[in-house]
Amino acid sequence: MSETGISGNFGSNLAQMLGKKILAVYPDFAYADFVSSVKKQVQDKMYTERVNILADALQKYLPKEYPKALQILMNILGEENQNETGMFKEYYWILPIGKFVEKYGIDDFAISMKALEEITKRNTGEYAIRPFIRKYPKRSLAIMKKWAKSKNFHLRRLASEGLRPKLPWASKLDIFIENPEPVFEILEILKEDPIKFVQKSVANHVRDYIKVNSKATEKLVKGWQKTNNPYTLWIIKHAQRGK
Repeated sequence: MSETGISGNFGSNLAQMLGKKILAVYPDFAYADFVSSVKKQVQDKMYTERVNILADALQKYLPKEYPKALQILMNILGEENQNETGMFKEYYWILPIGKFVEKYGIDDFAISMKALEEITKRNTGEYAIRPFIRKYPKRSLAIMKKWAKSKNFHLRRLASEGLRPKLPWASKLDIFIENPEPVFEILEILKEDPIKFVQKSVANHVRDYIKVNSKATEKLVKGWQKTNNPYTLWIIKHAQRGK
């Protein structure tokens, strides 16, 4: 029976796609076992459960050493996404790779963050990065501040989106709510970004903080309102929509 909806993209069909890509760079990969394992487990499972199953199967059938397994996965990513759209349409198949990093890379900060940097240029690292922010807040913020200044707009967006306290479909990130200044420093860098993809993230981020720390966010917005920059003014308007 054929599957419909988003869950239908994350079954044995995706296991086959990933398996073929992995075989091309890692001939020892147990392709048939990988696909069979996923097929048995995804029956009647929801989309998020299927992504986890795929990530766990990657961990099971790739080399046990995380750096080796990660390098294989990085070798199958292909060309970067040059567009603001397509991350969940053309590059949806990368989601289990991000989940693999999230679940198995927490003790390997440097290479995992570099992997998320590459993943987000195609799909997104906004979910996978959150455990790293919680465990390594200062180190994560330092890297994300660099991303905020990147020429790559996907990285600039991740610098905002990954730090949102109320990111949809993700657990709450509350470690900066009482003192959001380190996060606001990154938003300051992004407040005049010319790319709508980034502007929307910054606006949604500010909107999140209006809900969780209105006093600090009101001060931030008042400072931004002094500008004539059209990108900043759009961000403010979008952040305050429905207020």
